[in-house]
Amino acid sequence: MREDPSGHVAVVGAGVIGLAVAWRAAQRGLRVTVVAPDRTPGTASDVAAGMLTPATEAAFGEEPLMRLGALSRDRYPAFAAELEAETGLPSGLRTAGTLQVAFDADDLARLAETRDLLDRLGLATERLTGRACRELEPMLAPGVRGGFLAPDDHAVDPRLLTAALRAALRGRGVRTVREPAAAVLTADGRVRGVRTASGADVPADRVVLAAGVWTSGIGGLPGGVVPPLRPVKGQVLRLLLPDGEPPLITRTVRGLVRGTPVYLVPRDGREVVLGATQEEMGADLRPTAGGMWELLRDAHALVPGVSELEVAETRVGLRPGSPDNEPLLGPTAVPGLHLAAGHFRHGVLLTPATADALADALTGGALPDYARRFSADRGSDGSEAPQWT
Repeated sequence: MREDPSGHVAVVGAGVIGLAVAWRAAQRGLRVTVVAPDRTPGTASDVAAGMLTPATEAAFGEEPLMRLGALSRDRYPAFAAELEAETGLPSGLRTAGTLQVAFDADDLARLAETRDLLDRLGLATERLTGRACRELEPMLAPGVRGGFLAPDDHAVDPRLLTAALRAALRGRGVRTVREPAAAVLTADGRVRGVRTASGADVPADRVVLAAGVWTSGIGGLPGGVVPPLRPVKGQVLRLLLPDGEPPLITRTVRGLVRGTPVYLVPRDGREVVLGATQEEMGADLRPTAGGMWELLRDAHALVPGVSELEVAETRVGLRPGSPDNEPLLGPTAVPGLHLAAGHFRHGVLLTPATADALADALTGGALPDYARRFSADRGSDGSEAPQWT
């Protein structure tokens, strides 16, 4: 069913996904209200390093998700340029590629298997010896065995991106209700708006739930429409170079150290983001000595100079994992209710593709072809019927 292109949409959530969906919806002529507090502890996009790396995060069995990631990554330059032109603010996009390196021979063998997968998917990589890796990044440890360059895998600063998206929404007159959403309002079998935690009602004929791990806790809906989203803990360190020092690294460096992944992402200025743990610990927001030690241990093995940097911040984020670890996009079994949730490790990467897909669904009633595999009503068994339990 085609939606009314001039209707009112309430977007629940103010991470990069929710804000980008609201921006694209406002561009399509919809009246938009964002319902979310200014800051929610554990919000993944506030903690994320912002890697746009479908090639260097490749995993066997996730080929469709990798294709979606590559599509979204390739939309980022135009997405960022449009946002910067509209707001005059930076998005933090860096396009220097990503260097994937191996600490030892076993790690290098695993990377060779990954490159075979990437070749089959048509994702560009360039095999490098250890010496060639150090020519690109001289601060790498002498023992690094080799790796590959993914020239199209880039990075963005989610905090700058979020600030620019907020400015774009203000410029388009989007209203913000700075409260958590408690429930979706329904009547006559369809969505009628959102009720906030204080009891205030926000009328809307369409609602997009994009509240990360908190999405499945929003009430007012029949069971099974929104699947349970599990929080997957990630600990991150933000490190600072001394004033006046040259960059430690010039591009994102991802590594395998005795089978454990670690990454370092440079920011403009003095900052390097080091991450990230992946812990099935529920909604645990405690930074731990063990988690930070593991990150520093593995990062030091690849880039010894990291140990000399100042610790500026320790953060914990909660990635929203769906039952099948794939995103949930678009219309649900409740007319007017849409999801933009469950992005797990790839929320920042998938932001442009998600925002475009939801804008299509909100105005045309259906997802574009590239997003249909990830339909919110696909069900836990891959069927088109909502069967989440």
